[in-house]
Parts: sequence; structure tokens; C-alpha cells
Amino acid sequence: MLLVGNFMRAAVILVHGLWMGGWIMQGLRLRLSRRGYAACTFAYASTAQSLDEHARRLAARIGELPEPVIHLGGHSMGGLVILRCLRNHGERRIGRVVLMGTPVRACMAGRRLEGRFAGKHLLGASRDIWRSLPETFRPRCELGVIAGSRRWGLGRMLMRLPGTNDGVVRLEETEAAGMRDRVVLPLSHSGMLASAHAAREVAAFLDRGAFDHEERGAFDHGGRGALKHQERRER
Repeated sequence: MLLVGNFMRAAVILVHGLWMGGWIMQGLRLRLSRRGYAACTFAYASTAQSLDEHARRLAARIGELPEPVIHLGGHSMGGLVILRCLRNHGERRIGRVVLMGTPVRACMAGRRLEGRFAGKHLLGASRDIWRSLPETFRPRCELGVIAGSRRWGLGRMLMRLPGTNDGVVRLEETEAAGMRDRVVLPLSHSGMLASAHAAREVAAFLDRGAFDHEERGAFDHGGRGALKHQERRER
């Protein structure tokens, strides 16, 4: 960690999703930096290499940082890269992990796109990822999940996604094995990256392993989602 005044700054690595680059995470990085985190981004060629290769490169990036504890945050496919990294390379020095709109159980929109002619070219090497879901790896570190409920995104253009979804990923698809807490925000899949509310929730989980559940954020999906406020207070 970096010593600033009398405070130790925790490191955070932010991992972008499909078709994007590190630039898409800069807004969240700046917001976390203002809250005292030593935040940086990790960029990878999402359609050019396998998930295992992305995970290997992320592990190498983690190894370059001097901080004894490193948090991770991933958006969409970036969350899958993080989980594969933890599974393949271990969790040494990893503190907490936040997944944002990550389809760990399945990706209906991704499978629909993969089945189209143009989709095979658009997805590239990443198409094998959507075929292999669900991701059942259960990390030992504290894991938080942010999902969206504003139906605006590529998935809506391809098909009519049922149930609560962020326009690309359905709520049920975000249900990660071993998640400690989950919050659903009124945001679209990409919109959560530009949201101050989402950034506050990310910081809250990194701070103490639980979301704030501001305003309408709390959502308990079949008893398996967000922790109840009373349960958190009693700990």
C-alpha cells in the first residue's frame, strides 16, 4: 500500500469488458482515487486471446504491484477474467472483489450473438467463453456483485431479455458462487461505469465487504441476493 499522510492506500485493479479498453474504466478509477484508493486499470485484447491468457496477464499485472493487499473490480467480461485469474493463479494478496454486470451463470445475449454470422467475427476468441458458462468457481475472498435493472444495451437489440436485466445481462446471470452481497441499481450495463452511485457502492464494498444499498438499490432475488440491513448491523 502507499502511505499518504497517516493513511495506507489500498490498491485496486479495474478490468474492462468485451470490446472495450482501459479507458472505459477511467471514470471509476478517478472516483475511487478521490476516495483514497490507489486505483489503476488493466487492459487486454478481449476478442484476440483466450480467457486463460487474459487471466495470466492479469496475474502478471498483480505481481508487478508492491502493495500487500490488492482489490479487484471487473465489469462484464472483466469479471470473468478476474475469476479465472483467481482460479488459475491463486488469491495471494487479493483483498476484496467486485463484479459489475458480469454474467457468471450464463449470457443469453452473448449466446444469441454468437449464433449469428456477424457475431462470430465480432466475438472472436471470446465466443468460447459464452459457451462454457456457468462459471462455478467460488473464491475464498469476499465477493460483491453489482447488477443493473435499466433495460438498455446490445441485448435488447438482439432479443427481448426476460425478467430484470441491464439491457445485456439478466439478473439471474449475475449470481456468482459464494457472493457475500449483491445490489441491483437502476442502471444499464454500460451506464454503471459512468455512475457516481455505482462508484460509491464499489467503494463501500471495498471498504467493508458490504454494499450501502442506497435508495432503491437493495434487491433480494429469491432470498439469495442482497444481505438484509439488519443482518449486517448485527455482525
